[in-house]
Amino acid sequence: MAVRIRLRRMGAKKRPFYRFVVADSRSPRDGKFIEEIGYYDPLKNPREVRIEEDKAVEWMLKGARPSETVRRLFAEAGVMKKLDEARGLGR
Repeated sequence: MAVRIRLRRMGAKKRPFYRFVVADSRSPRDGKFIEEIGYYDPLKNPREVRIEEDKAVEWMLKGARPSETVRRLFAEAGVMKKLDEARGLGR
């Protein structure tokens, strides 16, 4: 089973709100998921990103791959740096 960390769209029409979820890559965008690990609100100024960093790193160490957008948001929040430290690479 290929596991992805991706965004799940929530909120009303024209008022997007996203949750970071760990899901099977074959499930639909807003379908079944394994675990929720945070949220992202692009409409707030500045935009609000909350990530349970320990869970995100734990899932990526187990092999979960983040989508491109999630990878960018994780990098901005410093999660990718924590992942490198957990792997012993330390940039």
